[in-house]
Amino acid sequence: MEHLDTLRALGLFDARVPRYTSYPTAPVFSPAVGTAFQAEALAALDPAEPVSVYLHIPFCERLCWFCACRTQGTTTLSPVESYIGTLEAELRLVAQTIPAGLRMGRLHWGGGTPTILPPHLIHRLARAVKAAIPPAEAWEFSVEIDPTMVDRAKIDALAAEGMNRASIGIQDFDPEVQAAIGREQPYDITRACVDDLRGAGITSLNCDLVYGLPHQTETRIADTVAKVLTLNPERIALFGYAHVPWVAKRQKLIDENALPDDMARHRLSELAAAQFRAAGFETIGIDHFARAGDELALAKDEGRLRRNFQGYTADSCATLIGLGASSISRLPQGYVQNAAATAAYIQRIEAGQLAGARGHVMTGDDLLRADAIEMLMCEFMIDRDALHARHGPTAAALDADLAQIAARFGDLVTLDAGGLRLHPAGRALTRIVASALDAHMPDGVRFSRAS
Repeated sequence: MEHLDTLRALGLFDARVPRYTSYPTAPVFSPAVGTAFQAEALAALDPAEPVSVYLHIPFCERLCWFCACRTQGTTTLSPVESYIGTLEAELRLVAQTIPAGLRMGRLHWGGGTPTILPPHLIHRLARAVKAAIPPAEAWEFSVEIDPTMVDRAKIDALAAEGMNRASIGIQDFDPEVQAAIGREQPYDITRACVDDLRGAGITSLNCDLVYGLPHQTETRIADTVAKVLTLNPERIALFGYAHVPWVAKRQKLIDENALPDDMARHRLSELAAAQFRAAGFETIGIDHFARAGDELALAKDEGRLRRNFQGYTADSCATLIGLGASSISRLPQGYVQNAAATAAYIQRIEAGQLAGARGHVMTGDDLLRADAIEMLMCEFMIDRDALHARHGPTAAALDADLAQIAARFGDLVTLDAGGLRLHPAGRALTRIVASALDAHMPDGVRFSRAS
């Protein structure tokens, strides 16, 4: 209890800080950085370096109340098919801008619900992507799967187009919890989906779970974890529910009185993590788990774990090209985000221009801090020698910040000539420690809670 009191005093339950899937974070992006920057940065890409591609499908047949993603509901296929046409137009614009010979090392479809697409649209979209940016020889194609919105025909279509990794949203299997978040998804449907994925040759499966949901108890989350383990996934993501109704209006449908309190929420996280470790999973960063031998576990062991908008990854591509409404591209010179509203995105593409609406041009200090924050988020340490090797003498600009972190977090960290190390007892505070390196922390922005 004394240790938990220390964590509480340092902000574990009260601090609201970014998740640091990028640095700087999206709230500080500026509308002064848009299509001109986007076009110049895309044209300047090195064709010898493969890129990652993220494609956003914002549509859902049902809008889950807990979700804060950029999505919109539809009960018909018409707007989805129209959107695919816009994506095809965007892909043609991108293909005209990037250098010849550029290849795609990784492709990820997210949403929304990518599996809202019927097989003919899956084939159409996948072929458009591959025509614009041909896949590298050894490429990865991952898709976010809603088990209630997929069948074997869709899975076979995705597999035929090269899908070799799938991520299934589960959140929690308890019926009362599911009803409280507007997402009914029986175990049997999820089990059938997994069987179909395995039958289609998918050898890498991730399951997303969420703790801190309404009516969640230790017994219920333990039961959910036990059921997830029967699905035999290679990876697990265990996210804390971010209750941000001022951002996601649908979250107002969730009964705040049914949410677990701070201590209960913390215990839910600790219990689920302990179950995964007991089942042989390795802890990856702050909220992922992977089986020994999985690419993510190997990346952690070999010091090449990365963090991007999809969370933790072994992706070595320096560039991420985002396609679709609200997607963010990470380019060597900085970030650019497409118009967030689907209508605004479509309007830009139909006008014959790229859809970048806001972004950020990286400075030398930004690159240094981004590197340090990613080290901390992935390895729980900041290696001074590595920073000096990459950034030269300017790496010393972090010395004062590191000293302040050491003073603030005491024996939870160690600071010496080699750098900063965050001890296991303090790793629940990782995002808070990272925020101490954030030179762009915006005023007035309410982020999700740190735990």
